Amino acid sequence: MPSSDEWFDEAFADERILVIARGLGVERSLQMAEQSWDLGVTMLELPIQSATDVEALANVAAAGRERGLVVGAGTILTPDQVLVARDAGAVYTVSPGADEAVIRASLDAGLPTLPGVATASDIQRCRGFGLHWLKAFPASVLGPEWISAMNGPFPEVRFVATGGVSAANARSFVDAGVRVVGLGSSLADPAQLEEIKRAISPTTGP
Repeated sequence: MPSSDEWFDEAFADERILVIARGLGVERSLQMAEQSWDLGVTMLELPIQSATDVEALANVAAAGRERGLVVGAGTILTPDQVLVARDAGAVYTVSPGADEAVIRASLDAGLPTLPGVATASDIQRCRGFGLHWLKAFPASVLGPEWISAMNGPFPEVRFVATGGVSAANARSFVDAGVRVVGLGSSLADPAQLEEIKRAISPTTGP
């Protein structure tokens, strides 16, 4: 079984975008998932903060399996939620913070995990678990300069920037060293996804 890092290395090998479908309900979550997949964006996260969110996760995960794709569960705050996510069909977990109990529960459940970090101490805590793929959150508050600064002492870390990332600022995060951008509310207009794909393409910008 691959480690958490190995799994994300493969999942994000050719993918620069993580779509986050938060609180949309079952029908709209399925619609966003299908739109994203049809555009070639394969990585999708559904935060689970209600029973409806868990139902949406189960439905989207089932739809993803039909395409050979996987779905993750986000906003995981407790070890119990890890098991709920797994039972609903999630293949990986995402958290807003670096909670050691959640990290341990995810790894014990065989789920790769992407904990949130906002300080050097957070990064060191996650590195203690052998994790290199980490979520920079909230990215719009931390800013690209934070990414550049953290790349100094932690060159081995691969950041996924989420929280306030849009077509207007996505490229600045990629230029600062972010490997993947997480997009949520900015995708209310599906055309934004195409715009963001162009903005962060390796063939654009400097």
